[in-house]
Amino acid sequence: MLRGVTTGQDTPGQCPFDLIGERYEQSFQDRAAQVAEGDWLIGTLPAGARVLDVGCGSGVPTARQLSDAGLTVVGIDESATMLRLAGSRVPAATFVRQDVRALGPELGEFDAAVSFFALLMLGRKEIPAVLRAIRARLRGPRLLSLAMVLGDFDLAPISFFDVPLHVTAYPADQLAAVVSDAGFEVTGLRQVRAKVAPGRTESQVYLRAVATD
Repeated sequence: MLRGVTTGQDTPGQCPFDLIGERYEQSFQDRAAQVAEGDWLIGTLPAGARVLDVGCGSGVPTARQLSDAGLTVVGIDESATMLRLAGSRVPAATFVRQDVRALGPELGEFDAAVSFFALLMLGRKEIPAVLRAIRARLRGPRLLSLAMVLGDFDLAPISFFDVPLHVTAYPADQLAAVVSDAGFEVTGLRQVRAKVAPGRTESQVYLRAVATD
């Protein structure tokens, strides 16, 4: 067991991001929109509020940003390699190796949840159930900040740092509808163009929501 890292409901086999590791951070050179979402949560949540980071990766920038601001961060990810990085870079946070499709009550309750470019690794048949599970873990302000790649495909094959992956994307209005159907009121939706590698930009959609009763 690593400092700041515990083992939850482990995913069998090797996660593709175990192979990518630190190279993942090199692929995203423009994180301004993601950092802005962190600033929104920091400015909205009370001191010490609990935030669940779904698909936390290496903990940079979001878990570090929220933790440095005094929020209590619990990050979950399937990749043991990414969690080792997160535990070393954000020692004040807690990180759990867990399938994002298995968000149970053992994680506790949270004032807010974030998921930046993690749900795109799932198929469209799986994403609504994950969103409902996130909603079930929320209390108090019950905020959600979510980012996905903008597009219209379901588990399309790609190569990322020579590692084969399958990814999913929605048009912005369809993503808003999926989140709404999962029990949230969408309060913000914006599209951005971000530089993700030298000479390459990507269309992204950022969504803010609050869980409904």
